[in-house]
Amino acid sequence: MTMTKTSNQGSAPRDEQDTSIHQKDLNRVFWRSFQMEFSWNYERQMNLAYTYAMIPILKKLYKRKEDLSSALKRHLEFFNTTPHIATLMLGISTAMEKQNADDPEFDSATINNVKASLMGPLAGLGDSFYWGTLRLIATGIGTSLALQGNILGPILFLLVFNVPHIFLRYLFTKFGYKLGTGFLYRLQQNGMMGNLTLGAAILGLMVIGGMSASMISINVPLTLGSGEGATKVQDMLNNIMPGLLPLSAFGIIYWLLKREVKPTTILVGIAVVGILGAWIGVFE
Repeated sequence: MTMTKTSNQGSAPRDEQDTSIHQKDLNRVFWRSFQMEFSWNYERQMNLAYTYAMIPILKKLYKRKEDLSSALKRHLEFFNTTPHIATLMLGISTAMEKQNADDPEFDSATINNVKASLMGPLAGLGDSFYWGTLRLIATGIGTSLALQGNILGPILFLLVFNVPHIFLRYLFTKFGYKLGTGFLYRLQQNGMMGNLTLGAAILGLMVIGGMSASMISINVPLTLGSGEGATKVQDMLNNIMPGLLPLSAFGIIYWLLKREVKPTTILVGIAVVGILGAWIGVFE
């Protein structure tokens, strides 16, 4: 299979520049990562905060306006994961952006493909540890003291949750960068970068498809016939293909976006269709 380079707009060579990434650069990414939920939006969720955290790196790596613009647009794509573990992905993206800046033959599409393929598994790990384990431990300690009227209750709750969280967030930034740098170097030496691009793209599409199927819920309560012989329309649709209605809804929304319909208009349309459908009994 022949892989073609799909990005790095413009064939002109980049200007000579220092693209070394130092600890102070990673520290800037770390501090900016705390904004991860401040600009959360329904269309692309954490994309603005992710791009904001990457800006110091991108400005250092890309001195040409065209290259910087392409990099900023690249990270404005959809992204969502557990905010406390996002620095691991930011570190990996930093390593990949450096590789992209250093190697004109690097396929920058790989950067977003890797983000899409990792954000789901990272969210599963992050939610289980931070929300399902660490927060419960902190709540148990804080609540037991607070019920006794001890002022240390809320203080310990904040400390038990945030001290490990901030420490791990800091380590993940550096670990993600080192992981990405070593991994990319080995792939380049083995000539496996094309396989990474293809595999990450496939896995990323599977993650997005799984999210669409699990996050869109449409149920039709209508029945055909009466009495014991009545058949539910929803059962008929499920027998044809489970998730047929969510897939159809996703396809319609995707088609509207391709037609450059504004996301706000689509959201209003979804609300109107949902309310009217529930009112007349078509949707449940």
